[in-house]
Amino acid sequence: MIGNTPVLRMEGAGDAEIGSLTYDSRAVVPGACFFAVPGTRCDGHDFIPAAVEKGAAAIVCRQLPDVLAPGVAYVAVDDPAGAMADMAAAFYDHPSRELRLVGVTGTNGKTTTATLLYDLVRALGRKAGLISTVVYKIDDRTVEATHTTPDPIRLNAMMREMVDAGCEYCFMECSSHAIVQERIRGLRFAGGLFSNITHDHLDYHKTFAAYIKAKQLFFDALPADAFALTNIDDRNGRVMVQNTAAQVGTYSLRSMADFRCRIVEQHLDGMLLRIDGDEVWVALPGRFNAYNLLAVYGAACLLGFDRAEVLRVLSALHSVAGRFEIVRAADGTTAVVDYAHTPDALENVIRTIEEIRTPAQQLIVVCGCGGDRDRTKRPEMAAIAAKYASAAIFTSDNPRHESPDAILDEMMAGLDPAARCLRMVDRAEAIRAAAMLAKPGDIVLVAGKGHEDYQIVGDEKRHFDDREEVKKALETIHNS
Repeated sequence: MIGNTPVLRMEGAGDAEIGSLTYDSRAVVPGACFFAVPGTRCDGHDFIPAAVEKGAAAIVCRQLPDVLAPGVAYVAVDDPAGAMADMAAAFYDHPSRELRLVGVTGTNGKTTTATLLYDLVRALGRKAGLISTVVYKIDDRTVEATHTTPDPIRLNAMMREMVDAGCEYCFMECSSHAIVQERIRGLRFAGGLFSNITHDHLDYHKTFAAYIKAKQLFFDALPADAFALTNIDDRNGRVMVQNTAAQVGTYSLRSMADFRCRIVEQHLDGMLLRIDGDEVWVALPGRFNAYNLLAVYGAACLLGFDRAEVLRVLSALHSVAGRFEIVRAADGTTAVVDYAHTPDALENVIRTIEEIRTPAQQLIVVCGCGGDRDRTKRPEMAAIAAKYASAAIFTSDNPRHESPDAILDEMMAGLDPAARCLRMVDRAEAIRAAAMLAKPGDIVLVAGKGHEDYQIVGDEKRHFDDREEVKKALETIHNS
């Protein structure tokens, strides 16, 4: 057995000493164990010869090669990805067991919720780690993020660093891809949070039912001494925890729940909330952020922190980079940069602005849809922008290997010809055009990329930052 993975066959050296683990043949060094993991674009089995040539001491694979190199251990398993996760946890001496690890899953709000939990716990004087879409943190040390949820080798390596740095807690996003690809297998969670689920990643999961099931698998695997905190205002909130062994907690803005919240008033720079009977001003606006903050509050309480202290710190927390990030011009024009890249997230952000803006203020929306991703959401996002905005500009958002014009065609299919919509492939020009359309005091929403500082065109990653472009446009047009 490799952890919980049965070994089907072993050949070659039986006493190989393993010095490192990898599933990337380019990263193999002498003494490494190479996992031949089948992927969506390539199969790790094709790279076994390269791994052996670079000095791999062991190969874990589904199908043994026809020719076995002398001095190398070959291990056949049904599930190389699962074996990799099990071995990574053991190789780093199960660091998740020495942390209070909390996973956050759902379509929207994962990054904000995980990051705010990290910020809150550190403000309460505890050391913590963070694994998010935007950044990885080992206490106060920053590590560049490569995936929402990294591979199990990197995950366990970072968690071991967290433990060695004195961290007691770790908060991590658990993406649906990571769950079904077994990246979080072998980790011991103290708790899990469910934010919401809407249509996304159907290019990968194929059906919405499969996407729901992927999220549910996370809660199904939680141990009995963990907590499972779920948003029961989402129609799948109770479904997520129906099979979990964990202790279930609920949060809601609309229903009776273990943790409740009501928005008393809101502005662009924050809102007044009533949480479990106490009023608290927070520096994050929007109903979606009320849910995020309530989840943070509920999780902190379930982790055993003092409720009054949690509320005190909650009022001092600030938004995550690229999440409803505000840029203001001298003449009162306001730009909001947000990562909203799903129909539900876009509508949440726009409706938040709608609740705040005055009838005299125009709302100009800039958004696009990524290439090589779920195509079903393209017309939905365009329809939402056209429905609410005084004017909408559709543009590129990481076109990858697709034609930007073809993506825009799909976005705009079915829109009313009378709708105030423009299409501009160049995203910088689209942002500048939105700034030019805005009168002093108006609001410009630039949605889709948030914290990202790049555009992916083909296989090329080009520098592009919405926040930089917005500031440049506002300074040129509204501060002159």
